Amino acid sequence: MEVGQVMKNPIVVGVVDTNASRTALAWAMDRAARRKLPVLLVHAIDARWIDESFTPSAMVKAAGIELLSKTAAYAGELEPSVEVETLLSPGSPGYALRKRSKGASMVVIGTGHNWPGGPVADRALQIAAVARCPVAVVGEQDMTGRRGVVVGADGSAESTQAVSFAAAEADSDGQELTVVHAVLAPPHLERAMPAANFNEAVVEEERIILAETVAGLAENYPDLVVHQVLMSHNEPAEALVSAAANAKLLVLGSRGRGSFKRLLMGSTAHSVLRSLPCPTVVTRVRRVKHPD
Repeated sequence: MEVGQVMKNPIVVGVVDTNASRTALAWAMDRAARRKLPVLLVHAIDARWIDESFTPSAMVKAAGIELLSKTAAYAGELEPSVEVETLLSPGSPGYALRKRSKGASMVVIGTGHNWPGGPVADRALQIAAVARCPVAVVGEQDMTGRRGVVVGADGSAESTQAVSFAAAEADSDGQELTVVHAVLAPPHLERAMPAANFNEAVVEEERIILAETVAGLAENYPDLVVHQVLMSHNEPAEALVSAAANAKLLVLGSRGRGSFKRLLMGSTAHSVLRSLPCPTVVTRVRRVKHPD
């Protein structure tokens, strides 16, 4: 059915006509059924193609409506208990999904080269940067036998929020949580100190940051098993992709801070999304102001 009034905390799914998009839909529908949430299917078409003065506009609209209708029918087959609505939206996918992200519990998009607007890593980051809620990017990996939730941490306020989000996800789904903190110091610092002393100093400092990041999880989630993983010679993106190779979910913060804390919305997230190991969520829990 077409969207009427605003749905309460729906999962918003960006829909295009690809197998990757259908895989993302299946992931979103499973989540919606478990969380007892409605789903809003959004298909965006360039406003130029729905200008009434442009002759083929009716054909473009009809194709979009047909895609949404077929997708909604498929969604109903996957999870009959989930309420599904559809929306054909003018404008770019980023604009359409940002507009609908306000009040949504999550935005979900699939991977695939046919996503309008460029490579999926670029498009996903654009959407994550402007969305008002967490954004999940879902690939076509075989999820059979996968276990656990992995989250990147770097001591920033945003990554602490990401850890909280990941802990709630893991606890809700009966999964173990792995918190990964990757440290790659600038070469000039390594050269300035003896290797043994440098490694010992860096590892100890970062171990404290990691411990502080997970502090409080035991109180909030007494049954949650939490693993702390400190990697001192890995690029953050490489560490996260490796740690999440067999995971059910990977969670990234919106950005990071510091001289070698590199969980940035740009570099690390972009690299992770280009080598997507599993469904990955970029959190946008709340904005944090930084002096820099």
